[in-house]
Amino acid sequence: MHDAVPFFRPDIRDAEVNAVVSVLRSGWLTTGPVTERFEQEFAQAVGARYAVGLNSCTAALHLAVIALGLRPGQGVLVPTMTFAATAEVIRYEGAVPVLVDCDAETGHVDLRAVERVLSGATQCRGVFSSFAGIIPVHVGGVMLDMDALHELADEWRLWVVEDAAHAFPAARRRGPHEPWRRCGEGTSDVACFSFYANKTITTGEGGMAVTDVPVLAERMRLMSLHGLSRNAWLRYADRGSWDYEILAPGHKYNLTDIAAAIGVHQLARAEEMRQQREQIAHGYCDAFRDLDEIAMPPIPPNCMHAWHLFPIMLRLEQLQIDRNQFIDELKLRGVTPSVHWRPLHMHPYYQRVFGYRPEDCPAAAARFQRLISLPIFSSMTAAEVDHVISSIYDIAARYRRLTVRSRGAHEHQR
Repeated sequence: MHDAVPFFRPDIRDAEVNAVVSVLRSGWLTTGPVTERFEQEFAQAVGARYAVGLNSCTAALHLAVIALGLRPGQGVLVPTMTFAATAEVIRYEGAVPVLVDCDAETGHVDLRAVERVLSGATQCRGVFSSFAGIIPVHVGGVMLDMDALHELADEWRLWVVEDAAHAFPAARRRGPHEPWRRCGEGTSDVACFSFYANKTITTGEGGMAVTDVPVLAERMRLMSLHGLSRNAWLRYADRGSWDYEILAPGHKYNLTDIAAAIGVHQLARAEEMRQQREQIAHGYCDAFRDLDEIAMPPIPPNCMHAWHLFPIMLRLEQLQIDRNQFIDELKLRGVTPSVHWRPLHMHPYYQRVFGYRPEDCPAAAARFQRLISLPIFSSMTAAEVDHVISSIYDIAARYRRLTVRSRGAHEHQR
């Protein structure tokens, strides 16, 4: 048995370890000067004016919709191809996620489907008073065409919060000679990033909300720590005060200095790690280009890909096994894949509460049946990459569906 290839492995080095030890010895473990440094450096890295460090991307998304004034009973457009957090933060506020189908090829939200929902051409599930906003998701590390999305959002007077959990560092430009526009660089009201263990940079658990709007940054920061007045942040420091005021019923979402210490050093290596993942992705593309049983992820022009994921699509009509069996075969060979994602409209909660059915978002339902995410991470070795490639080829050869012509050749060889 070949040594197992995990789905991900955090790329942690001595600098991160030493930084955490330094924080532990400092006596200040929670939100403090290291978190402030991480916020400032991350804001600079993505070209945003303000950054608020938080304990997860979920927290960032939640505080974003709070700061934008989401009210109970309002509707928010959400791609059905996403993780639970994108829609559940809307439910936290008593609002209604309106699930929208994806583009069959890319998995990104289909803007034509969004327009059909907004215009009433597609009947919505759930009862809501009005559309408040939209939360697009940059799937796998490829930025959406935010210019096209904002044209639609502006027409319908919707706020935009980007779920950029996969998209650091990612960028997009209008043409090959145009400047890059980074994800988070003034592209929306708020952009939300994840530093979970398997993300492109990690703090273990963590997230960041970035914005160019000072009132949004102030509201998110206030609500990230119980809605306490600003002076409460330093109430245990020499220049602080024991007294504080509760200004709003907030949440416990702040990022710790322990986590931020990891993030500062991960951030410094973000582009280096992106390039390492890109090299692995190009190796996969080269290896699988002529393998008929799978389709590669599209790489749109004028995009700087973060390569958080490497999703392949099985051509099931050319295989004798389905997606789940293909995954089982990979695991038997020591390769751990994943699936991103089971569409939200196919989860029991959204079917039970809102009445969604698989046919409501047919492109996403069809994509889900064929989708596999292969391991891709910056510390992945050449031997691990080769083993993933050889395993895919081995499974494809073993379970290839023979055509009439190829079956005859096969019988002749026997």
